[in-house]
Amino acid sequence: MSGGSIPFTDNYSDLSNSDGYQFEFRCERCGNGYRSAYQRDAVSFGQGLLRAAGNLFGGKVQDLGYAADNMLNRQTNSAAKDRALTRAVQEIAPQFTQCRGCGDWMCKPVCWNHEVGQCLRCSPSVGDEIAKAQAAAQVEQIQQKVRESDWTEHLDLTTRAKVTCGSCGERVEGGKFCPSCGEKLAKSAFCTECGNEVAAGAKFCSECGTPAP
Repeated sequence: MSGGSIPFTDNYSDLSNSDGYQFEFRCERCGNGYRSAYQRDAVSFGQGLLRAAGNLFGGKVQDLGYAADNMLNRQTNSAAKDRALTRAVQEIAPQFTQCRGCGDWMCKPVCWNHEVGQCLRCSPSVGDEIAKAQAAAQVEQIQQKVRESDWTEHLDLTTRAKVTCGSCGERVEGGKFCPSCGEKLAKSAFCTECGNEVAAGAKFCSECGTPAP
């Protein structure tokens, strides 16, 4: 770039197009973007009119339109863009400051600790850190209290859980009876010989071999 050094050169995007110039500068902590006002380029606008006339009338006028395209391509890194970037920097610069702690450019509205004179990465806000620590401790205490509570007190853990009703096939969310048809979910059967509980679908008792009832 000509015309001297320009701040923010490592954290901006060039949004310029064929009709003018615009740039977006980003904070190196939060990533928020600050976009400069669009600067219409008078030369490019005139070239656009010339190209449009060339497409309409053809011939020599069209040749002038092609020449305009070539001139526009050569101006991609032109002095006009340098001037536009300088004006954009002057417009956006009040939103940024460079941290002497880490050297990064930070946005003043969000990432700057005005009391200390450094960015919030180097010198976090005491109030923000206290609130963050309190919230983290609160979540940890909630999780601990939940772990200490008995969530199985009213659950039948001795009967194999069913996810579908064996009678109607509807999905169930636990319990002893189907909420759709009212049938008992765990249909227990006992061996007539030894009294052992026989699994559903079994043909013989697993203890004594007696045929299932």
